[in-house]
Parts: sequence; structure tokens; C-alpha cells
Amino acid sequence: MIKVGIPRALLYYQYYPMWKTFFEELGAEVVVSPPTSQTILASGSSRVVSDTCLPVKIFLGHVLSLVDKCDYIFIPAIRSVKRRVYNCSKFLGLPDMTRAVIPELPPILDIDIDVNKGKRKLYQAIYKLGRHFTWNPLKVRQASIAAWQAHLSYNRLMSGHGLTPPRAIERISGTPEAKLETASSCSTSTRGTIAIIGHPYLVYDEHINHRLIHRVEQAGYRVLTPEMLTTVELVSATVKGVGGTYWTYEEDVVGAGVHYLENKTDGVIGIVVFGCGPDSLMMDMVRRHAARLRATAFTSLTLEEHTAEAGVVTRLEAFLDMIYRRKRRQVCV
Repeated sequence: MIKVGIPRALLYYQYYPMWKTFFEELGAEVVVSPPTSQTILASGSSRVVSDTCLPVKIFLGHVLSLVDKCDYIFIPAIRSVKRRVYNCSKFLGLPDMTRAVIPELPPILDIDIDVNKGKRKLYQAIYKLGRHFTWNPLKVRQASIAAWQAHLSYNRLMSGHGLTPPRAIERISGTPEAKLETASSCSTSTRGTIAIIGHPYLVYDEHINHRLIHRVEQAGYRVLTPEMLTTVELVSATVKGVGGTYWTYEEDVVGAGVHYLENKTDGVIGIVVFGCGPDSLMMDMVRRHAARLRATAFTSLTLEEHTAEAGVVTRLEAFLDMIYRRKRRQVCV
């Protein structure tokens, strides 16, 4: 059986169930790289110049961890998933860059996703990818339909039941530790609600953010994330905040930030990576919206390769303490 490796980085948390379904429908076995570790980060960093952004370094580390474990590695080039909406350059050239810096890797399965070129080009790209496993176009079509349905079900699971992508993936995989909890089933004993916004490869990678979600939950707060919102909610909030979407996945940052700022959360934490132009611009829009409202506390954490755990913990504790004191004053008044 052909083994296809999928790095647990960048767009993994957004599309993994879809990718997994597509390859398995075509008879392949999917192999996922392990969670990010210091070893993975160091190995990826060793292949590129220091100015390369942190998510790409981690992605390359995950690719290196798969080199001897699979026959192919799946690395798509996601150019655009909406018309007149543009992606970061790191996604556009990801397959070519990976080939250049990791010459020993197995063959790459790449697919060029750009909806601006029209549906015909997209379908041709999907069939071209499927030909690595079968020459029967009907089987490729059936696999793509099943994959799309898996993607829709995955999104409904997260928005309908208030699950983060890792917990939704666990639920889909049938692991016993995954518990289905609805967004309205939080305990009344929690101190409040904190929204964490940002790209999934920052929000859910516990090595990068030093277990941020876990720390907020351990402090007694319920955590909300962008994936817990519907597409309609994200689009509406993005239009309200900046007038429309320009960057791909901007709704995960601006849309989610504006929505949670306006919907009675106790605080919003934004996560950005050092040196990322689009991220810094989008997070600044959220910060300005928070300043106009003056109702919900907002802070942002900038992460980079040498971010210390102590720094993240100190910033987080100060932010949560501020929220706690503010709520106590409101109760006393």
C-alpha cells in the first residue's frame, strides 16, 4: 500500500480530514508527522536562512520527520480559496522551496489550488493528483466528493459543538479521550470566557505557544477559537471590521476577533508570529476595533523561534489577573 505523508504544520488543522479522506478513498495509507518538538524545530531551522518565518521552519522540520516513513509527501500550493483573495507567499511556493532545501525527500504530491483560475483548472488539478493512485477518473471524482463532505462535516462539528480542531480530529478518529462538548455546556463555575484568535498553526501548536489553551483552561476560563464560529459569522464580522477580505484566512484573525470583541467575551488574545507582515496588519485592525469598543480586554502575543515560556506565562497571568479584577469591580458596583 502506498504511504502518503502529511506534515502536522501550516494548513494541517484546517484541511487534514479532507486530505486524509481523499487519499484513503484512493487506497493509500496516510502517515502524519508527530507533534512539534524542539528537535523538529531545530531540524527545520537548519535547512533555511534565519530570516525565514517560524511556521515555515516548523513545516520543514515536520517534512524531515517523514522522509523515511512514506512513499510520497503531500505539499499543496494554496494560492487562493476565494476569488480576489490572496494568500501569503510562503504557501504559494511551498512545494518548490521544500524540494530545494530538502533534496533527500521522497517525491512530492503537489496540487495548485487557485479558484481565480476557474473550476475547470481546479478539477484538472485534482485529477492530476489522483492519477498517482488510479487512472480511473470516476474513482478520483468519488474520492474528491467524499473528501469535500468530510471537510464540511469537520467544520460543522467544530462550529456546532464548540470543538477545537485537535479535539474534532480526535472525535473523527474515534479516540476514547475525545469528549464531545457543546459550546453551551461550559461549567458555571468558570471564571469567564477567553477567545484566542490567530492562524491554526499558531493557536494549536502547543510547542510554539507553550500550551496556551491549556494554561487558560487551567486558570478556570472557557476558551473560544475561530473554528467555533460559522462561516456566516466570520464573514459578517470581517466585513464589519475591515470592509471585506483581502488575505486568505483573514477571517480567522479579523473576523473572529471582531466577533468575539462584540459578543461579551471577557478577553481576546491574538497570536501572531514575528516578522509576518499580513499577521501584524490584521492583528492591528483587531486592536483598533478593541480600542474603539473599550468593552472587552485585548492583548496580542508575538511568537518567534526563541520565545521563552516564562515570557508567555507572565504576559498571560497579567492579562487574566486584569480581567479577574475588572469583573470583581463590576460585581461590587
